[in-house]
Amino acid sequence: MKPVIYQLFVRLFGNKTENVRLNGTKKENGCGKFDDISAVALDSLRSFGISHVWYTGILEHAVATDYSEFGIEPDFPEIVKGRAGSPYAIKDYYDVDPDLANNVPGRMKEFEKLVNRTHAAGMKVIIDFVPNHLARVYKSDMKPATEIADFGATDKTTVAFSSENDFYYLPGQQLRLPDDILEKGIMNEYRKTPRAYIESPARATGNDCFSASPGSGDWYETVKLNYGVDYFTDGKLQITDIPLLWNKMRSVILYWAGKNIDGFRTDMAEMVPVEFWEWLIRSVKKEFPDLVFIAEIYKPDMYRTFIERCGFDYLYDKMDFYDGVRNLVEQKSGTGVITRCWQKTGDLERFMLRFMENHDEQRIASEYFAGEPWKGIPAMVLAATMNNGPVMIYFGQESGEPAKGESGFSGDDGRTTIFDYWNVPCHQKWMNNGKFDGNALPSGLSLLRYEYSKLLRLVNEYPVFSNGAFYDLMWVNQETFSHSKGKIYSYLRYNEEWAALIIINFGNCLLGDSRVEIPEDAFMAIKSGKKAFEGKFNAGKRLDFSPEGGTEAMYDKDHGYVKMDLPPLSSTVFLCKL
Repeated sequence: MKPVIYQLFVRLFGNKTENVRLNGTKKENGCGKFDDISAVALDSLRSFGISHVWYTGILEHAVATDYSEFGIEPDFPEIVKGRAGSPYAIKDYYDVDPDLANNVPGRMKEFEKLVNRTHAAGMKVIIDFVPNHLARVYKSDMKPATEIADFGATDKTTVAFSSENDFYYLPGQQLRLPDDILEKGIMNEYRKTPRAYIESPARATGNDCFSASPGSGDWYETVKLNYGVDYFTDGKLQITDIPLLWNKMRSVILYWAGKNIDGFRTDMAEMVPVEFWEWLIRSVKKEFPDLVFIAEIYKPDMYRTFIERCGFDYLYDKMDFYDGVRNLVEQKSGTGVITRCWQKTGDLERFMLRFMENHDEQRIASEYFAGEPWKGIPAMVLAATMNNGPVMIYFGQESGEPAKGESGFSGDDGRTTIFDYWNVPCHQKWMNNGKFDGNALPSGLSLLRYEYSKLLRLVNEYPVFSNGAFYDLMWVNQETFSHSKGKIYSYLRYNEEWAALIIINFGNCLLGDSRVEIPEDAFMAIKSGKKAFEGKFNAGKRLDFSPEGGTEAMYDKDHGYVKMDLPPLSSTVFLCKL
């Protein structure tokens, strides 16, 4: 089956608080818990078509909330983004976020129960692995072995670079945090606090900022980890033996794999040396051969290296697919961007994970993107049916969440905040106070979720979308589609058992009496005579069209064709049993 991944931000997913305050505390604004992701919630996700749940924000990270009564060292507010903190400023690789537990001392057992519930519901578990950087103050209370030293504990801080150090240093310089950050938001509440964060010598910041004065746009709350690359000279790997840091990271992966985690989404994988990944993944898969590694990567020229050399199972398809299709959804380009995408990806298409939302990107329904959720449906049909690789949706996407308003540190930017205690109103309506039945959704959004479910069930039911070949029909339809102003895209998927014909209208106008040609060599490719393609699926805001039981492929001399009206923002899938 095609992996269908659901990114679930745990801190927000189960939060039922409706009236939230700007920069509000955990007590004021509420916080989702492991237990909120109940068996009922998970069964609903599975029936929705999900195969993998990516639990985001699991690992313990720096927060402004004080948990010192539980033996957890409090964090310095000036190096925490927002009140809830960045889930990518890891404070303990061996622990989970205490925010997510009902019983803080028993937080790990609560997480382990969630893993068991997820497996019982028939889905696999993915969590984040953050190898490039960690919180500026790291202290592991939960590491399983005393011989595993905390990061930086044995570093030589008088040298900028040593392959034996965990961090990069700026000797003789003290860290200076951005002035505008110190004046922002909740920082004013901490002015009376006698504690102040001092870092001397300063260490390099997570986004490869080798300055003692990172800016507000830098990842100033994090420290860059040193895998043996000397950025101060030639930028090359300078190691003779496996560094201690590499083994520390291997221990982290093995720890979580031992808790029955099925896979890792590796944060900013491209910022870590290829040699490390080659060593790590090969080593770990000797013990856990089915463990899945997904790379967040934004450098297409490194795709093949990350698959063939490093051993990653899947890669983000952000730069080609997401960026190109977003421009199409926003009516900034035509469907030619799709053809260019598959031509660039080539034989790596089965490794590419496709999406139209995640925690880094703006919500489809936000005013900063499409402005309404239905405009994302054609893009998601394309993402789910065009290639054999995984497809992913972000919680709330299927409920039309627009991420309106300012929440705190994040501001108002069309994204659901990852730094604040907040809520997700459209998702809360589907959650319906823990019933997870969608009965509180308005009819339009209920229909939207139904369209997503139909799509995911389609790719689950027909393996042609997970193991089929791809045939682009655009070359034979250029003249036919000229009236669409570059808004129609059509292609075939086929394997030994099924052929699928997909027609998508990305435009905002009805395209009446549209004819899609199927050339003779396409029928030769699918090794079939001229059998009829029957309409099996449609998706769109307007449901006054339906190919089911009616429209079939017709034939004219050596060409097959489908002729039908294409409503705005519509997607139709025809299937043929071979």
